[in-house]
Amino acid sequence: MTPTQAHASPPTRGQVLLAKPRGYCAGVDRAVQTVEHALEHYGAPVYVRKQIVHNLHVVRALEERGAIFVEETDEVPEGATVVFSAHGVAPEVHAQAVERGLKTIDATCPLVTKVHHEARRFANEGYDILLIGHEGHEEVVGTTGEAPDRITLVDGPDDVANVVVRDPERVVWLSQTTLSVDETMQTVNALRERFPSLQSPPSDDICYATQNRQAAVKTIAAQVELFLVVGSSNSSNSVRMVEVAEAAGARAAYLVENADAIDAAWLEGVTTVGLSSGASVPDILVREVVDWLAARGYGDLREVSHTEERLTFALPQELRRDLRASAGA
Repeated sequence: MTPTQAHASPPTRGQVLLAKPRGYCAGVDRAVQTVEHALEHYGAPVYVRKQIVHNLHVVRALEERGAIFVEETDEVPEGATVVFSAHGVAPEVHAQAVERGLKTIDATCPLVTKVHHEARRFANEGYDILLIGHEGHEEVVGTTGEAPDRITLVDGPDDVANVVVRDPERVVWLSQTTLSVDETMQTVNALRERFPSLQSPPSDDICYATQNRQAAVKTIAAQVELFLVVGSSNSSNSVRMVEVAEAAGARAAYLVENADAIDAAWLEGVTTVGLSSGASVPDILVREVVDWLAARGYGDLREVSHTEERLTFALPQELRRDLRASAGA
């Protein structure tokens, strides 16, 4: 083999349609920055209750910098600093932190906080709240904790028949922010058949980033034989994107943690690959997949933009206060 042959590009097999927007949303970016700034300001270790966001790469990178991830607040030493994840926590978790004398930094996504506010308001007004979401998901656990006596979880359309309410005339639905828009509305429609007086939240609970990423997937899916979504298996919004790709016409769709998780056999007979990533995925993982595909003949990369995202969220107020005080010292 000559030097020229050794460095020759692989034969072209097809193209990659890269969805935009993809990857980090404003809430995830804020949460990750919160832990990074906390480590810089307070010093390691900084404890984080649950995964700050549902992505193993992000968690491991923060662990290398001195973050310690725990499942429950009682695992945090008394008086230490703890960050609450982007998914939100129930009021009892805040109370437990106070009892242990912990310094808390709440990195809950502001859009999740909005749902918490809605849950408290509707509960105070005497409504039964039907929370559409997946049982056991951290966001659902946190929201339910705001009004446990008033909230009933509805895990998809098939669960609607099991719902029992006090007063069918005073019922409202809320939802986990990371669901499939289409499936959520199927559940809402099924609920409305049972409860014609069902009220909706004042604004859509499914977050803008979830909707935008799903919409971007839909614009591409029908044009590809294979769709890859980069994300972790415990990331609800990433899993939903795979489902959206399949429903929108992709012949096959897979969730992959990173480039190493791709099976080359999936490329058999494929001329066009769709690619996106969940809202908790750093773009470096997408770039690694792009390189992996290019090395196998899919070097024709085209970004397909659905919408531009410009929303940003400020760091948690307790962290901003400490950073300002330090800068002024």
